[in-house]
Amino acid sequence: MTVAEELHFGRAAERLCMTQPPLSQAILALEEELSVTLFKRTKRHVALTPVGEHLLSHVTKLLEEVEALPGLARQLARGEIGSLKLGFVTTADYSLLPDLIRGYGEAYPEVRVTLREMTSDLQVEALLQGEINAGLMIPLHATLHASLAYMGLHREPLVAAVPQAWIDSGRIAPAEGKLRLRDVAEAPILLFPRRSAPAFHDIITTYFATNGLEPVIGQEAIQMQTIISLVSAGMGIAMVPDSLRRLARPGVAYLELDGKAPTIETGLVWRRDDASPTVKRLIEIAESIRGGREEPSAPQGASDPARPAGPSMPAQGRLPASAGEAPRVRLNGDPRVHLNGDGRPGRE
Repeated sequence: MTVAEELHFGRAAERLCMTQPPLSQAILALEEELSVTLFKRTKRHVALTPVGEHLLSHVTKLLEEVEALPGLARQLARGEIGSLKLGFVTTADYSLLPDLIRGYGEAYPEVRVTLREMTSDLQVEALLQGEINAGLMIPLHATLHASLAYMGLHREPLVAAVPQAWIDSGRIAPAEGKLRLRDVAEAPILLFPRRSAPAFHDIITTYFATNGLEPVIGQEAIQMQTIISLVSAGMGIAMVPDSLRRLARPGVAYLELDGKAPTIETGLVWRRDDASPTVKRLIEIAESIRGGREEPSAPQGASDPARPAGPSMPAQGRLPASAGEAPRVRLNGDPRVHLNGDGRPGRE
């Protein structure tokens, strides 16, 4: 590049603090290695060949990138550039996700963030296989895989999503805008399959059980938008996080539950051994938005490497003490059919 700028071997050698013969030999060696002629030489004149002129622009860019490497390395180390793959459950789209992505994007605009909508069980698999860096999930159980760390971010009550037509027809009569659970004891419940969201599933079934009722499972779906669409079609009711009120759908009304409503927690999960600066920055942003939210659980597994990571689940979300057996529920109104502890149907 210096010879191309000077077009004189003597002056180029002076700039490079070397003698002319080694410089001439270096240029010849480069031309032999590339199998091209870079310079036209005469005793009085040196000029770039067409190949040399085109190659010079590429060399200039390469050297600029080399000079930028120290700063680039520092930015990578600080998590200011790079990439981040984040999984999220559907419900987080109406609560945590917008705030988290907005805060992260404002702080680190050069990081390329890839979002993947996934159920909690698929997030755990993707994390263990290194397909995503972190996830916003509803904890699956009282403990997670030992290699994962978890931090609760947002806890909210469940509300009932009911067909507006049921209210209009008098099938449901809310008391002061609240739904009594016994008034819908025989109504089909639309919810996530237990294998995909065991904690969410058990929170709902346990809520019925503590009120002396058995929920009737009408239909299962793995996307919250699908569940709300089924409610709109009059196929049943659903217990959903309060933030789902933002999912306005014609024909659907959201009602508070009478009495003490069950709560559900959403939090951030990541691999404990992931030293990626972008993940560390994400955790910092997540911690900054925890304030003001309803008593989320503290980080689990991050500060004590010897302790298996796992969320502190709400009381309603814990599995029953009897060897992890799930509360019995009726499927499609048949009291003989129930869900086993592993989520598979069984029959009495």
